[in-house]
Amino acid sequence: MDGLPPLIDQYSFGAVHDELGLGSFETHLAAAAGAHGPAPAGTSYFDSFTGLAIRRWCPPLLGLEPHCPPAHYLARRREMGAYRAGRMLLRGSGIGTFLLAAGAPSDLTSATELATAAAAHAHEVVRLEPLAEQVADTSGSVDSFLGYTAEALYTAAQHATAFASGATHCEGRAPEAGEVRRAADRWLLRRRPGERLGEPVLVRHLLWSAVATGLPVQLHCPDPQPLTPFLRATTGIGADLVLLPEAPHHRRAAQLAAVHTHVYADAGPCPEETLSRAPFGKLLFSSGARGLPELYVTGARCFVRAMARLVREWTEEGLCGPGDGRRITETVGFGTARRVYRLSAEAA
Repeated sequence: MDGLPPLIDQYSFGAVHDELGLGSFETHLAAAAGAHGPAPAGTSYFDSFTGLAIRRWCPPLLGLEPHCPPAHYLARRREMGAYRAGRMLLRGSGIGTFLLAAGAPSDLTSATELATAAAAHAHEVVRLEPLAEQVADTSGSVDSFLGYTAEALYTAAQHATAFASGATHCEGRAPEAGEVRRAADRWLLRRRPGERLGEPVLVRHLLWSAVATGLPVQLHCPDPQPLTPFLRATTGIGADLVLLPEAPHHRRAAQLAAVHTHVYADAGPCPEETLSRAPFGKLLFSSGARGLPELYVTGARCFVRAMARLVREWTEEGLCGPGDGRRITETVGFGTARRVYRLSAEAA
């Protein structure tokens, strides 16, 4: 897949600003590897799939040999400085456009900062729940909360590329005004400043309000199956929905994308499982990177190589020709994202 145009990463959170020692680097690496707490005595989170991928693909971008010892890699990183090292990693990732989760306070790079460091394009995906939480922190009544939330949503829609929701389920209808008022009253009465939004009716209200703007809406759900009534009910409204499930539910998300014309799905960590369940034009690449700029590199490299293995297997079996394989990779890697997130003018 040499010469593949830059990817569009539809989902990530940004990179850390600060210098990272061994302990802080391993903390971020543990989170990426799905672990919690320190590594067992005598071991390191570099001894994980993510750690191996970092050691393979990131040292050459900083002038080191692949698979160099972690201590040498981190020493080189400190020698270069966090900003310069992060810039070289991001610019060597193979990603040309980043869609960055926004809407909550964060110590990670903003879309503007990431675009500058990566010499690429970056756009905001506004998360609905943090938006409502920030309004609630300054609202003194139900009326002010609902009014300011609607205003914040409208303002966000003027600059955001998409919205995102963490709704785990949603009925096939928007809640009525009375339901929303009662839910807001319940939540505001018991809520403490900074508390996360967990009131189902308000989450549903935000989701339907976001769909009404016409922007694409990302659905970050452990399992997309409980969202089926919502997917069915939003057919024909005009807003595209993108499912970003947790493993092992990528296959189900792909199946739902195949069924509903306005629904798309993340290709996931194993494209061979999703590409067999949905048309290729319904799937999109994402790195899911948070914290370490190295995770953008490994996310992109692992995706490209997984796709190369898959299309090579299909070509050897006679299922497709070499030209088809490249076209399929480009479709999932950036083509679908251009259409769904309306980035065609930028790409051109």
